[in-house]
Amino acid sequence: QVQLVESGGGLVQAGGSLRLSCAASGRSFTAYNMGWFRQAPGKEREFVAAISWGGSSTYYADSVKGRFTISRDNAKNTMYLQMNSLKSEDTAVYYCAADRLAAARTMGARTRNLEVWGQGTRVTVSS
Repeated sequence: QVQLVESGGGLVQAGGSLRLSCAASGRSFTAYNMGWFRQAPGKEREFVAAISWGGSSTYYADSVKGRFTISRDNAKNTMYLQMNSLKSEDTAVYYCAADRLAAARTMGARTRNLEVWGQGTRVTVSS
């Protein structure tokens, strides 16, 4: 089973950009479909984006479409989330997740049951 570590969070002004990374250690990174999720204070964890094991298929929550881009570099065992045009409502702790069985297109519906989670990285967008 892989272990996941997120990085790249921080404080940014509205309209700015950040790139989050999710580094995986362990074996068989390409066996996992991967996703980004976020949890704002007082709210439930929600789906942000997902990517298939090979990187050919990507899926996004409506709230981030056109602003966020998910990608992965299997040679580096790392997944990324490029976040542009950030808004105050994007403020949250961002988590990466991985699952060998859940198809990338279904990860948003399986938030509570995904196999592996990182510890999260905090993103704060000031208005």
